[in-house]
Amino acid sequence: MNVLVTGGTGFVGHAVLAKLREADHAVCALVRNPTSPRAAELTARFGAELVAGDVLEADSIQSALPGCEAVIHLVGIIGEVGRNTFESAHTVATQNVVRAAEQAGVNRYVHMSALGTRPDAASRYHQTKWAAEQAVRGSRLAWTIFRPSLIYGAGDHFVNLFANLARWSPILPVMGSGRGKLQPVSVEVVAAAFVGALSELRAIGQTYDLCGPDRLSFLEVLDTILSVMRRRRLKLRVPLPMARVQATALEFVFPRLFGRAAPLNRDQLIMLAEDNVGDPRPANELFGLAIESFRTGIERQLRRA
Repeated sequence: MNVLVTGGTGFVGHAVLAKLREADHAVCALVRNPTSPRAAELTARFGAELVAGDVLEADSIQSALPGCEAVIHLVGIIGEVGRNTFESAHTVATQNVVRAAEQAGVNRYVHMSALGTRPDAASRYHQTKWAAEQAVRGSRLAWTIFRPSLIYGAGDHFVNLFANLARWSPILPVMGSGRGKLQPVSVEVVAAAFVGALSELRAIGQTYDLCGPDRLSFLEVLDTILSVMRRRRLKLRVPLPMARVQATALEFVFPRLFGRAAPLNRDQLIMLAEDNVGDPRPANELFGLAIESFRTGIERQLRRA
């Protein structure tokens, strides 16, 4: 199958491209700059054909679609900078990709959403993900939506962040109570679901949670990372009001001084205060996904690192 992938240069994108190659699919990756080292890596490692385009520019998407039979849309952000707001990167980008796929006569469409997405969500992240889902559901495409929990694996920005902190810092920060539940899932499982959905007719018109078997609080996640690393560290709880002040300051400073998204934002604090759990059984059973504990998964990840 000829598959167009958006967001291929990202953490999840690499895993999806690897699975597509294993399954002998022909891959076209929509990238803003085909000459960049990150884009060139998609060709070198995964044999992807590169097409210049931007999901925020509807006309540029169309040029990547001739001959494509399916679209896997992975684009998403966890922090805002410049024109890459939650509204543009999640909602507008999805509307553009869906519309282009419809106009090009593409049938199969597989969409990256997020666990916790719902119409009454408190965070703008989840609100814009919900609006994107609605654009997909309202389309003429044969769609499947996946909602992953916290995704971990080689190159992630969560387990690796706290593992690196634990190597040199005697203190690990915990924003708020740290009791909000998470259900971490490996990037390999997420990629297997996306690629498996391309040929699974029963997945059409369905929305699936992608999450691991363990429901862990943020504190328990940190404890697991420390246990695997055989480290003991003090966990410093930062009250939410103080954390919000810090996040507001970082949101102001980072885009202006460094041209990139803040490492902590107010939306993340909202989501950390909520339980973020789901039901993995429908996806696990339909796609035959591997069931692996968080501890086992990060043991393998950190051992490789």
